[in-house]
Amino acid sequence: MSRRHAAAASLALFDGAALATVAPRYVAGVDEAGRGPLAGPVAVAAVVFCPDRPRLNGLDDSKQLTAARRDQLYDKILDRALAWHVVMVDVGEIDALNIYQATMLGMRRAVEGVAHVAQFARIDGNVVPKGLPCPAQALIGGDALDRAIMAASILAKVSRDRFMQTLHDAHPEYGFDQHKGYGTPAHLAALRSHGPCPQHRRSFAPVRACLEPDRSSVPA
Repeated sequence: MSRRHAAAASLALFDGAALATVAPRYVAGVDEAGRGPLAGPVAVAAVVFCPDRPRLNGLDDSKQLTAARRDQLYDKILDRALAWHVVMVDVGEIDALNIYQATMLGMRRAVEGVAHVAQFARIDGNVVPKGLPCPAQALIGGDALDRAIMAASILAKVSRDRFMQTLHDAHPEYGFDQHKGYGTPAHLAALRSHGPCPQHRRSFAPVRACLEPDRSSVPA
């Protein structure tokens, strides 16, 4: 099954009673960036476009765009969106809740930030977070199908990448400007050499291993 067909199938699986009998006019697209890294926050964004305004060209899943193109689209999205909101769920909350629950929390906060406009929310993925202020559906592969989700993925990715650049400025020994906190060989080597900084996720196994007396247990 193609990604597009799988996403369409997910619509039937996850809309349920949340779908209104009349198609909502203002729909928030919601996506995240940074669930997998060993350091830094998870970023979540929500974007609502006005259907009466001209479409913004060039949108796509943020992972399919170059960093330069994401930066260009970031400013255009802010200008064109009817409403937008970006949330950073910090390392302390990630470690306290776990990354899944922290992401769900970030999605709820992001939708709350556009709730004055949004009548409905589409979430990239297969789970609708609990406690949203409006009806919602999960859309598998939504970042390749829904323009508002594409825009949200770009805002989340660019916002988090910029945060990781500032983190690199504070802790250049880890190379956050290159790997953005993901567990690359260079990052793991830096963890073995320097141990974790305050922005490392101690609930993640490679970071937790660095807190043990024998740092040789950190994966190479």
